[in-house]
Amino acid sequence: MIKNKLLYQPIQRACVIYLVFIGLMSYSQSVQAQLTNSIPNTVKNSPSQSFEQPKLPRNGAPTGRRRAGAGRSPDCPSNLTQLTALVPGDAGESVLASTVAENPTFWFYIPQLPQTTRSGEFVLQEVLDGKDVKRVYQKPLSLSGKSGIVSITLPAQPQYFLKVDKKYHWYFHIYCGDIEKTSDNFYVDGFVQRQVLTEALNSQLKLAKPKEYIVYSANNIWYDALTNLGQQRRINPQNATLNQDWVDLLNVVGLQDIAKEPIVQDYNLEK
Repeated sequence: MIKNKLLYQPIQRACVIYLVFIGLMSYSQSVQAQLTNSIPNTVKNSPSQSFEQPKLPRNGAPTGRRRAGAGRSPDCPSNLTQLTALVPGDAGESVLASTVAENPTFWFYIPQLPQTTRSGEFVLQEVLDGKDVKRVYQKPLSLSGKSGIVSITLPAQPQYFLKVDKKYHWYFHIYCGDIEKTSDNFYVDGFVQRQVLTEALNSQLKLAKPKEYIVYSANNIWYDALTNLGQQRRINPQNATLNQDWVDLLNVVGLQDIAKEPIVQDYNLEK
């Protein structure tokens, strides 16, 4: 009787361990299914992630300049026409895009700059009724001169936070010389609108960690998709999956010519 009991106990423990293992496997599969079903308009997770073309705003939505135009001064470097805003658009035109962040991040490609052309400026305006605007933020920037992609993040201070459902007009200028002595500049501009972070979207984001950019892209929230992916690429510049996802994301908005440029600077602004 004692021998039978001793034989029974290991078998009992083995059964318990097996049942726990099966339960964990079922839970893992359930979580994965929730993640897959909660992210619309995306393909299966693979070594490279495909992204949907962002939905363009309807007729009457504001547009800006995605690629810089020519400056007036002969002192301006000719390559400044390559200045580019990393936003959705059509050719050189930028369109309104969304964020759920109070202080979003904006991304730009800057060509190599000579020592005399390294003064920049970022401006944010709230769009009021009609054509009126209210200046929210303005900040001069000292640029490194390196060719590559830079990010500019608004200060994490309440007076600069974007209001929900309000449209904002931003500008990024590079001046042809000392900003105190000249007004001649190349610039890009565009529009951003903050929307509410819903409980449903927040749940999707939690399930998608660390690839929240897939959820943002699927929900047409451009600024946050680019920022989440860009921040991970900056930290892990040799990660092949992140680099390919970055290329894929820029490709869908027609910016394949700068998709492989390095991230060279992060401006986290404070007043």
